[in-house]
This record gives sequence, C-alpha cells and structure tokens, in this order.
Amino acid sequence: MSDETISRDGDDEARTVRRRFWEKARRTVGLVPFLEDAVAAFYCAIDPATPTWVKGTLFGALAYFILPFDAIPDFIVGLGYTDDLAVLMGALRAVGAHVTDVHRAKAREAISRLRQET
Repeated sequence: MSDETISRDGDDEARTVRRRFWEKARRTVGLVPFLEDAVAAFYCAIDPATPTWVKGTLFGALAYFILPFDAIPDFIVGLGYTDDLAVLMGALRAVGAHVTDVHRAKAREAISRLRQET
C-alpha cells in the first residue's frame, strides 16, 4: 500500500467522521459513559494545531465509534459499546497528551447542549 493510498484512506475517515459524528453523539448522549472522551477526541482531531499523526489516530478511533460495522453490535445491551470504548481508550492512551483542557471544556459544553436538545 502506497503512502498516497494511506493518505486517501485517512482523508476518507476524516470526512466520514466530520459528517457523521454529531449524529452519533446525539443518539448516544446519556447512553455511553465515554461520550465526553469521544467529543474531546473529536475537538482535538479537528484542531489545526494537532499533529497530523494524532489526527489520524483519533479519526480512526472515532470512525470505529460512528460506523455501524463493529466487532460487537452497539444494540447489545451492556456490551454493545465495549469495543468502541476499547478502541477509543487505546487511541487516547497513545495520543492523549494532545487532548487539551480546552478540548475537554468544549466537549463538556457540547454534551450539555446535546442534553438540552433531548
């Protein structure tokens, strides 16, 4: 696989996440305890100051969260989001130092707005 193919695949993931992230966040507010981490990761991934490799890691984990093809389907009560959590926590463990207090504050504000919408 060439670097160009990898870059194109990463760009596709980023576009998919940007387009579908908030829809998934709205559907899962109050259902997944790690939503704040996911939203903070999203804000970090779209931050122009974030290094490209960090964005790629976060967009990959967020794509796993929003796409319907999972190792464990999300509709299975009690287990459905455990694989999403594992992928996101692995990504945050690798690049978490780049998720700033500003990203986390924006995440808290966004989740508060989402809760008010429901």
